[in-house]
Amino acid sequence: MGAHLVFADESGFMLIPTVRRTWAPVGQTPLIRYRYARARISVIGGLSISPKRRRLGLYFRLHAKNISSDEVHDFLWYLLKHLRGHVIVIWDGASIHNRQGLQQICRQYPRLHLEKLPAYAPELNPIEATWHAVKHPLANGQPDNIPQLGRALLASLRKARASQPVLRGCVKQSDLPPFLPRMLH
Repeated sequence: MGAHLVFADESGFMLIPTVRRTWAPVGQTPLIRYRYARARISVIGGLSISPKRRRLGLYFRLHAKNISSDEVHDFLWYLLKHLRGHVIVIWDGASIHNRQGLQQICRQYPRLHLEKLPAYAPELNPIEATWHAVKHPLANGQPDNIPQLGRALLASLRKARASQPVLRGCVKQSDLPPFLPRMLH
């Protein structure tokens, strides 16, 4: 049996709306009114490819604070709880991914393997496109508070998770070696 590949990363979703181009009647520029607030929801997530390369999954955890090594440890345990067999997590070299505690979890769970992407190479990580797909429906939104943002974010994450074409598109748009996206057909 093969291993699950999980491309992982973190992202932040703020109350300040992401502005995207939209339609409006000629001469009526749309305005988005919002309260300036830097409150945010942090998400750690992983786009998984099953060992037989037939099914993609999206796993995520939401947090009301910045992601630290404790949340990374929790996410890895969450992945191990949901995925059978060996799990290879591929991610960037963020400092929260290099803590001593992560080496301990790998010793404790020998089926977990952690691999780094090359430095400054987000184009190799399909989860980056997943974050874009999740943020797109939230664009031009006007949540008044964190609970409203959280509900909209959770709905967008669940919608992306439920769509194999969206997840496959995230893998295909990446600059991964060509054999991997072709294997997902």
